[in-house]
Amino acid sequence: MHRFILKRLLMMIPIVIGVSLLIFVIIDMIPGDPGSSLLGAGAHQEDIDMMNEQLGYNRPLIQRYFSYMYNAVFKLDFGKSYATKKPVLTEIASRMPVSLRVAFNAILFSLVFGVPLGVLSAVKQNTVFDRVPTGIALLMASQPAFLIGLVLMLIFSLRLGWFPATGIESWKSYVMPMIALGLPYGGRQLRFTRSSMLETIRQDYVRTARAKGASERLVIWRHAMKNALLPVITVAGNSFGILIGGAIATETLFGLPGLGSFIVAGIRQKDVPVVTGGIIVFAVVFAFVILAVDLSYAMVDPRIKAKYSGGRR
Repeated sequence: MHRFILKRLLMMIPIVIGVSLLIFVIIDMIPGDPGSSLLGAGAHQEDIDMMNEQLGYNRPLIQRYFSYMYNAVFKLDFGKSYATKKPVLTEIASRMPVSLRVAFNAILFSLVFGVPLGVLSAVKQNTVFDRVPTGIALLMASQPAFLIGLVLMLIFSLRLGWFPATGIESWKSYVMPMIALGLPYGGRQLRFTRSSMLETIRQDYVRTARAKGASERLVIWRHAMKNALLPVITVAGNSFGILIGGAIATETLFGLPGLGSFIVAGIRQKDVPVVTGGIIVFAVVFAFVILAVDLSYAMVDPRIKAKYSGGRR
C-alpha cells in the first residue's frame, strides 16, 4: 500500500510540470501584456514597458518559466499577484476554502440526489419509478451549470428574494451555487448508479441470495449495494475534481470570492503568477482526490486492498 501511495505521489510531478508549462504558453499567446492590463488603455508606452520590465515580462518565456518553477518548488514561492501585490499563496489560502466548500456541497447534493434515485430506478426497472427519475436525470445532465445558475438567480433571488444573488452573506449564499453545480452531476450520478445497480443485481450471487429466501430489501442493501457502489465511488471522486474546476464559472456568475473567480480575473489581467499558481493548486487537489478514491476502493473491496498491499500495481 505504501508503495502504491508513493507511486501515485511521484506521478503528480510530471502532471504539475505539464500543467504549469501549458498555462505559461497559453497565457503568453493571449494578446496584450500585464503592463497594458494594469495601467489601462490611456497609459504611455514608456510606462507600460517599465511596468513589464519590473514584472520580468520582458524576459524570454522559457526563462520566466524556469525561474517561476524554481521558486515554486524549492522556495514554495509562487510569486506576487501583479494586481494586488500580495503573495499568490496568501491569496490562494484565503480563497480556496470558498471553492472547496462550493465543490463539496455540490458533490454532496449530487450524491443525495443521484444515488437513491438511481437505486430506485434499477430496482423498479421499466416502471414509472424508473422512467420519471431517468427522464429527469437526462434533462439535468444535459444542462450547463451556468444556465441552471441563471434560472435559479432569476427565480429565487430576483423574483422571490429567498437567496442573495451575489457575494457571501450567510449559508444561503451557497445554496444556489450548490444546486447549479450539483444538478447536472446528480443526473449523471443517477444514470451511472442505475446502470451499476442493474449489472450487480443480475449477478449469480444475488440470484443465490434470493433463492435462499432472503428478503428483497436484504438482497439489495446487503449484497448488491456494496459492489454496485464501487464504480459510483470513482465517478464521485472524478466529479469532485471536475466540480472544483467547474466552480470557476459558478463563482464568477454568483460573485463568490473563490479561487476560480480569482483565476478568471488573473486571466483578464495576464497575471501569470495568479493563473499558474491557482491552476497548479487545482491540479494537485484533483490528484489527491483521485488518490483518495483509489484508497477508498481498498477499504470497500478487500481484493483490491490485497492487490495494493502485494505491490503488484
